[in-house]
Parts: sequence; C-alpha cells; structure tokens
Amino acid sequence: MALNLHLLRMFVAVARAGSFSRAAEGMNLSQPALSKGVRDFELQVGCRLLNRSQKGVVPTSEGLALLKYAEDLFAAERAAEEMLSSKRNLNNGSLRIGASTTIATYMLAPYLGAFHRAYPGIDLHLVSANTREIAEQMAAQEIDIGLVEGPIDEGVVVAEEWRTDVMKLIVSEHHDFASAMEPIDPQLLGGEVLILREPGSGSREVVAQALASNNIEPLRFLEIGSTAAIKQAVAAGIGVSIVSTVATRDQVRLGYLKAVELRGITVERSLWRLRLSDRTPRPAARVFDNLLDDPEVPNPSDG
Repeated sequence: MALNLHLLRMFVAVARAGSFSRAAEGMNLSQPALSKGVRDFELQVGCRLLNRSQKGVVPTSEGLALLKYAEDLFAAERAAEEMLSSKRNLNNGSLRIGASTTIATYMLAPYLGAFHRAYPGIDLHLVSANTREIAEQMAAQEIDIGLVEGPIDEGVVVAEEWRTDVMKLIVSEHHDFASAMEPIDPQLLGGEVLILREPGSGSREVVAQALASNNIEPLRFLEIGSTAAIKQAVAAGIGVSIVSTVATRDQVRLGYLKAVELRGITVERSLWRLRLSDRTPRPAARVFDNLLDDPEVPNPSDG
C-alpha cells in the first residue's frame, strides 16, 4: 500500500499543532477539508492515528510511530531540495535557524548579516524560543541550525560547546547595590526579589545552579518569559536579576541599569551548538555552521 503523501502531510500538521483549526490555518485549508483528509488517511492506513477531544488532539501510539517516519521522510525531501539548490551554487533555497532567546536577540545578527551578504538568494528563517523548545525542534528536524543556552537531553541531538557567556547581577540605577564600589556579599540577595526566566530556559538553569551551590535563597522569585521584559522590570525597581552581559550592555552604558559584581561568585555558562547524530547537515547549514567559528565575524560577546 502506497501512502498518500498529501494526506500524510495533513496528519503531520495536525499532530504537531495539536488542533485541527491551527493546522488548517497553517496549511491554508478549511477545517472541514483537513478533518476529512485525516479521516480518509486513517481509513487508508487502517487504524486511528489521532485521539480527538474538546481539548485538542494527540497522536495515538500508532500515530506517534508514523509521525517519526513522516518527519524523517519530509526531512529527506528537504535535504534533496537543498542538495539541488547547492548544485546551483547556493543561489536559492532556505536555511532555518533556531536559537535560544538571548542568542537570537543579541548575538546572531553579525552572522546572519555575513551569510546574507555571501548568499543573498538563501531565505533565512530565525526561530527564537527557550532551550528545551529549540532542542525539540532540532530533534524533529524542523530547524537546520540550533544554538542554545543550557544543557539538553533530547535523544539524537548532540550538543557541542560553541562559546562562553558571562552573566552578571543587574539592578536599577536607584537600587542600594548600584552605589557599591566593591563586589557585594552574595548573601545579600536573601533580601531581594530575584527575577528569572521561565522553566526550560537555559539561563534560568544556570542561575539556579549558581545560587544553590552557594546556598543563596532570595526573598522571592518572579518569573518573566523574556530577557527584554526582565530588564524593564529591573529598571523599574521590581527586583534584581542575573542575565547575560551581552543583553544589558546598552542599558548599562546609558545608566538605566547597573551591573554589580558578586563577591566570590562568577556566573558563566557555555552556549551550545546542536547537531543531529544521525544526519548530515545540508549545504547551507554547513556554510552557516562554519561561519559561527569564523574569527572575522564580529562576536557581540567580545564587545
């Protein structure tokens, strides 16, 4: 029995979206047409692939098994398309890059610019999400390049150290710590509201480990889902935070935020480049991957 690849794409779209309506919107189809397509596909393969409920849809065990094969199939299709593009000297095609929030916002622009100048015919797509989400997208072969801020555990995804990022305590310009002439006692954080990123963020994991290893327990925690919003909250005096120095350089230079040293504590983290252990990168991905190690490209973390 030959699978209908058009119907298979419909099933994959619904399984990934967890909703017929969201999948229909993404495929530019009507929901009834998509629902009928998936039902026809289930009849073709002879088993139920999705469990439907008012809360959405989730794949059955058969659906999960088929989803893995479908992702491999469509990844091979994209690889073939990219190979053909490479035969035309990378004059066209696409490159999908996934990066943790801080990397995507503050570090990637020089590399994207260098790649675009060299290969203007390649369409660049940048996805920004937290470390866990980027690792999941790499495992599902939805992105070609993955750069994250924390350790990962995602099966076929292999993490290799890319560079080191320094993190520092930031406070508002009116905070008592802002006038400190020397590194402060880190135990003073016990009287502060510490603002952290959401669970799954690499920066949150690094900060939590640094605090735990030094027996530091802040007064309260406040969770905010973006570094930009954290900086605004700190500047407004809501709390303090420990974030990448590349993310706060402009605000510190302008005086809106103050970077404060912690006595006896250096918070650093490795930034990681993700690879699939069982896949050969496509030509455009190999070129961009090499660019990430090119010393001629300005590195924002060195500025």
